[in-house]
Amino acid sequence: MQKDNSIRNGAYIADDGDSERGSGVQVFDLDTIMAAYDEAAVLAAVERAIVAFSTGRAQTGASAHLMFDSPPGDCHVRSGSLHGEDVFVVKVASSFYDNPAQGLSSSQGFVAVLNARTGEPLAILQDRGHLTNIRTAMAGLLAARAIGYAGRGTIGIVGTGIQARMQAELIRRHLGAQRLLIWGRDTEKARQLADELGGEASALEALVRQADLIVTTTPSTVPLIDDAWIRPSTRIVAVGADGGGKRELDPAILHRATVVVDSVDQCLANGETGWAVNAGFLSPAALIELGSLLASPRAFGREDVVVADLTGLGVQDAAIAGAVWRSLALSV
Repeated sequence: MQKDNSIRNGAYIADDGDSERGSGVQVFDLDTIMAAYDEAAVLAAVERAIVAFSTGRAQTGASAHLMFDSPPGDCHVRSGSLHGEDVFVVKVASSFYDNPAQGLSSSQGFVAVLNARTGEPLAILQDRGHLTNIRTAMAGLLAARAIGYAGRGTIGIVGTGIQARMQAELIRRHLGAQRLLIWGRDTEKARQLADELGGEASALEALVRQADLIVTTTPSTVPLIDDAWIRPSTRIVAVGADGGGKRELDPAILHRATVVVDSVDQCLANGETGWAVNAGFLSPAALIELGSLLASPRAFGREDVVVADLTGLGVQDAAIAGAVWRSLALSV
């Protein structure tokens, strides 16, 4: 039987010719994906997935990571499934930092959605890395809330890229802020992002000393934030360190902080946590998983320094892609 490839309701259908089963992999472009995106539903799904991971009701596959020097960039391959769900996912997401100079987004990639009963591929979400960016920003929001940022103070964003913007927008929208400070190595980019978000460009030390919540979003491989700058009561959401030697925080910060991690194993291998443990500043036994904290919230002391170390979970990809795919499937 001749295979039929066609466009239906914004999705490219690659039919494998099996007419009895009616199979065919649906390929959705970014515009179609975002037309089906419901922020409230996806945020709830991501939170459930993080809790499920920490309570043994989800699994995430081993992560693969590639680093590139010329041009600079990296690529992550993640997978995840939630117990009882009808699909699981495999995600490829890359960040190539020189792309904007070529008129391209630095984020690229896709998500494969597969049937959890048969393993058959159901859809390719050509999200160009956008779903990864969303779920990362949502994890930052959930972590900020869980570690006690109440929304009445100053947010300091370290970085000027896609994740810097999304973390600032999502946290302010859901938790609030009186003031927003932005720092970047490129002072013009920092000023531009600050203007667009209604914030202020700042020197890094000044940002750290003033912010109630600091969100770090860079691909730095050397510490940017010095322990001496951190005042009591500071809350930090560290997003940038996810492999390849990345790090943004002085490990001594974690020595005096309560440390929350999205995954103990991943953060020991690839996050800020691993650097602090290797330096003798932190014991793995002291770590609190974010999913456990979301399931059983606790109050931190007013003067406590609390760091949330986020390396990204495959179950977050399963949650966001599954929620979007189900919405898309209803329209095809």
